[in-house]
Amino acid sequence: MDQNTPQEELVTAPERPARIALVVLALCFALSVLGRGLGESFTVFLKPISESFGWDRAQVVSVYSLCALAGGLSAPLIGRLFDLSGPRSVYALGLLLLGGSFLFASLAEHLWQFQLSIGFAVGIGIAFIGNVPNSILLGRWFGPRLPTAMAVVYSATGAGVLILLPASQILIDGVGWRGAYQCFGALALVVLVPLLLLPWRLFAGGSPHVVKKSEASTNGEGWTLASAMRHHAFWALFATFFFTAIGMYAIAPQVVAYLIEAGFPPLQAATAWGFSGVVLLFGMLGVSWLDGLIGRRPSVLFSYALSIIGIVLLWALQWHPNVWLLTGFVVSFGSMIGSRGPLLSATAMKLFRGNRVGTIYGSISIGSGLGSAIGSWSGGLIHDLTHSYNPLIAFALIAVVLGMIPFLVVPALRH
Repeated sequence: MDQNTPQEELVTAPERPARIALVVLALCFALSVLGRGLGESFTVFLKPISESFGWDRAQVVSVYSLCALAGGLSAPLIGRLFDLSGPRSVYALGLLLLGGSFLFASLAEHLWQFQLSIGFAVGIGIAFIGNVPNSILLGRWFGPRLPTAMAVVYSATGAGVLILLPASQILIDGVGWRGAYQCFGALALVVLVPLLLLPWRLFAGGSPHVVKKSEASTNGEGWTLASAMRHHAFWALFATFFFTAIGMYAIAPQVVAYLIEAGFPPLQAATAWGFSGVVLLFGMLGVSWLDGLIGRRPSVLFSYALSIIGIVLLWALQWHPNVWLLTGFVVSFGSMIGSRGPLLSATAMKLFRGNRVGTIYGSISIGSGLGSAIGSWSGGLIHDLTHSYNPLIAFALIAVVLGMIPFLVVPALRH
């Protein structure tokens, strides 16, 4: 019996951190599914809310824009709170905000109430359970394998879209948009209870091997937010997040409405866009796999090429609303939404590693929040002014190309 004990320890000692790492990854994935799914569900609510109150597209999309803006601007504060208080407080606050916000929105009668709840509060709530805290937590467990881990978590956006967009349409058809928001609020509060009971001290500690290696590699570097902002890589990553988000989110909030106006039934339109969640998983993992095979820069440029193809196919759908063009759009555009995120996150975590990495990465993520807000609001405004989707699609295409440029010209991102 005594002779077997050392062997058992040799087997279980390396395996236990690996198992915990997978649990942490699954937890981050589940929280991202909930957060991103609830956030993107607004694309289904856009049309019924607009029709209920007689608001124009720009007014309704302003709610989505504010959601993205609030999430982006709160990112550095969330990163700093994570550095100081750990994951339990951050994730719990996020779920509490989401639950209360959706319940409040179910009673809303004025635009400012939607902007406050579904815009401001939901945006911050999503950020509290989103990519900034997940990146920091997973970085403590996966080290050099962080791009792959983040690809899994970023694909949760797709899983959330796949699950919650069709579910949103079914709930709206069954109990109306107010009843659907009540269901979402109750869901977030129910999830909060088991989350508080998890062993967060163990999860926050990280893998001993990864933490030890990280501490050794950061000796003498001492990155602060001020020093990071003086480095060209900080602003290159910021610009990539910013312009790419403008291009993608100028389109994303209006996809379901666009498809309905092109001639597709509402449930088919919501389900088709929701199916982007399936292809997004493969897109995320595929781009991360290419990163290890051909390098970061070619992988990112390939992802931009697919996004551009998807925008062109969306443009063609208004004249030829058939399942083949729809499938091509969903596969090419949908699979690349956020596909660059894991690689950009891993790049930022590697360049600016240290005790302030949460604050620094959160500050870079402001670019994504600002871009999402400007893109979605501008998309709604352009549609209202022109009564056409063509200028909107051209605007999105230009922004995506601008987002690609840093990987063509900035040294830190080219190598």
